[in-house]
Amino acid sequence: MVAPSPTVLKRYVGLELRRLRESAGFKRDQVAERAGCATSHITHLEVARNLPKVPELELLLRHYGAAKRIPAFLELLDAARTGQDWWTPYAGTAPSWFELFLGLEASAERISSYDTMVIPGLFQTSDYAEHILRTGDPELTSAEVGRRVELRMARQDVLGRQPDPPIVETVLDESVLYRPAVDEMVLAEQLNHLLKLAESPTISVRVLPLAAGVHAGISGTFMVLTFPAILENDPGVAYTEDRIKGTYYDDPEEIARYRATMNLLQAQAYSGEESRTVILRRVEDLLAHHSIN
Repeated sequence: MVAPSPTVLKRYVGLELRRLRESAGFKRDQVAERAGCATSHITHLEVARNLPKVPELELLLRHYGAAKRIPAFLELLDAARTGQDWWTPYAGTAPSWFELFLGLEASAERISSYDTMVIPGLFQTSDYAEHILRTGDPELTSAEVGRRVELRMARQDVLGRQPDPPIVETVLDESVLYRPAVDEMVLAEQLNHLLKLAESPTISVRVLPLAAGVHAGISGTFMVLTFPAILENDPGVAYTEDRIKGTYYDDPEEIARYRATMNLLQAQAYSGEESRTVILRRVEDLLAHHSIN
């Protein structure tokens, strides 16, 4: 069983304290009065700004009728306080709002994504990633681009995580195969790399044909992450990103909508074998065009 990152554990403790309070029918001010603290402190615990101290965690769980979960929560609390996130050596490389995503991705047991513009980061080659980063943010220095490429490559270690590699499934809009990188050979190399990754039993790559027309994913790229049973009752996370920040959805109904959209996209996409044929044909076209020029 993969050990979730401290950042993910902190998030989970907050989510579960909120869920237990709501299930017990208490408002935050009522809990604050019982705990002898400010209502804002309960809020900070539930949004994972702070971790609870052991005595108040025990008090809250008993108050919520969840005393039997105290031992498990204490283990999670200790791990959240003493553990170290894998990206610590890359601190400051990515925006602060992205750090939660790094923990979520590394801890997930299933990673599902739909991509409309580029190959997803977990599948990118270093040359392709460098071009994407330079193009996406021209203000980055060469050193900053280099560090972000290193971080992106380090993220890919999750694909070979042992003993429980995640199930990773992606649907790519077919236009991604035709959006060139810095040159045709970089794109060809990237697509060949994608084909090799898709040979893994834990990785699925499907192509959504242009012929699908307007479809359920018209709103753009998104990702849905599912977590192991150790995080009891965790609904997962749906994640979207724009130029300013990433947005994390942890409401079960919102996540369900993203999962339903993913199911629709998979139903419209080529099969795995058909997708491989489409990608391979594109690689052959790129190599043939390169040889002519």
